[in-house]
Amino acid sequence: MVRIMLRRMKENQSGVITAVRVKGELGRRIRDMGLVPGTAVKVCGRAPLYDPVALKVMGFSLTLRNSEADHIEVEVG
Repeated sequence: MVRIMLRRMKENQSGVITAVRVKGELGRRIRDMGLVPGTAVKVCGRAPLYDPVALKVMGFSLTLRNSEADHIEVEVG
């Protein structure tokens, strides 16, 4: 298994969050959205300029800016 930052995932690629590498308000906000270690995520699509990224998490859709996705480490296989 390989660990990469969520921003580097390709469209239709799935993985499991292993770490959120930011503290403070942004880290709290990311965790409040359900993006915590052990959560499965799938990249559903990207905007034409690759920002933001659309995710499928726990049965719902979520979009993140690349600046937020840079702090989330994911294990992909």
